[in-house]
Amino acid sequence: MSEKIDKIDVRDVIQVDSELIENISTLIENQAKESLMNIFANLHPADIAEIINNLNIEKASFAFELLDNETAGEVLIELDENLREKLLKRIDAETISDIVEELDTDDATDIVSELPEELADAVLEKLDREESEDVKKLLEYPEDSAGGIMNSDFVYVYEDNTIKGAIKEIRKHAEEFEHIYHIYVLNHSDQLVGIVYLKSLLTNPLRQKITSVMEEDLIYVNPNTDQEEVAALMDKYDLVAIPVVDSNKVMLGRITIDDVVDVINEEASEDIQKIVGLSEEQESSDSVFRISRIRLPWLIIGLVLEVLNALILSNYEASLTQILVATFFMPIVMAVGGSSGTQSAIVMVRSLGSKEIWLKEVAKKLGKELFVSLINGIVLSSILFSLVFLFFSQETVTISFTLILCLSLQIIILFSTMMGAAIPIVLKKMGLDPAIATGPFVTSSNDIIGLLIYLSLVTWFML
Repeated sequence: MSEKIDKIDVRDVIQVDSELIENISTLIENQAKESLMNIFANLHPADIAEIINNLNIEKASFAFELLDNETAGEVLIELDENLREKLLKRIDAETISDIVEELDTDDATDIVSELPEELADAVLEKLDREESEDVKKLLEYPEDSAGGIMNSDFVYVYEDNTIKGAIKEIRKHAEEFEHIYHIYVLNHSDQLVGIVYLKSLLTNPLRQKITSVMEEDLIYVNPNTDQEEVAALMDKYDLVAIPVVDSNKVMLGRITIDDVVDVINEEASEDIQKIVGLSEEQESSDSVFRISRIRLPWLIIGLVLEVLNALILSNYEASLTQILVATFFMPIVMAVGGSSGTQSAIVMVRSLGSKEIWLKEVAKKLGKELFVSLINGIVLSSILFSLVFLFFSQETVTISFTLILCLSLQIIILFSTMMGAAIPIVLKKMGLDPAIATGPFVTSSNDIIGLLIYLSLVTWFML
């Protein structure tokens, strides 16, 4: 098997599958270091990380130790957070510092921030003094801010320099910096005054002043800007990098597109967790008790609210006894109403999150949701009316009851849709994350209100 794996071409192993994982596991069990190193040498760090993510901690640790410092650093930042934490606990401070030194400052900061305080201090002490100071500065910013994701490494020239000088700076830092998208132009107070695209350096005379080709219409952020807002800005203006400056416009660093992609994935994952009522803590923990503790609060809230549903039903016991057929259709009105509310809430959360609407425009957005709910209600009520007459006899379900059922569905869809659209806006206005609007609380609330509307109408009209 070892010989077979040695001959695998890199194009065959880009797609990480169970067979490859099994083969890698076998090589690790056989301590076949050379074979493993040959395989890893032909793989992208992201693919190596994917393989290691699928190994148990013992095998993952063995595989990781085979990597050179540069590759180890790139693999480390791609690993699952839980596995990365476990691996770092098995590595001494000197080895971690050697690995961290190979990373960009933003990635190095991410790794150091995850270490226990004592180990982090030991790693920072072993780093190059300049890099250590850069990492310490970045650690001062909140994790989800522009400062927390920026890279303090960037290529710049002063405004009295020439294009030739700018090209010289690029060549000087070519090996040091992985991505160079722009040259930043600073004055002698280190304030950002412009940026120069690489294309301008290639198409203009070498002796020309850098200020003659720089762009002065700048888009930048400060270090306290929320990472979600940074992502929205870069998306809106199609930027591959955005500078970070302080209140005096002194250049601090830059945020590149690869960091923003990570932010978008992180925010999307976080919103999905909130939609199902989970904590922002990642559920990658091995402790079943910890996972249970994260999930239980929202499930308890949902349980209590559903008990209220049972109380409502008990108050309408007489009505349900006399009109038994009403119980057949309770799941329909509750489910359709809940789905309508959830759809509306998710659309509104997305709009607020991506800055597609401003809070002052909410009346227009709510009006749009109102008309959508009216149309949906009419269509669904019409379909329900037809299905009832198709599958139920008129002796079981009368025309009058069917009309009340369809009216209930219309009102519940209208209410649930408007509630789903309004609550995220209210939460946003209060400074809370609107993503929690689609959690179990709102779902259960829609069930309660929907049930009240349905049973009240049935009781009022039929009894």
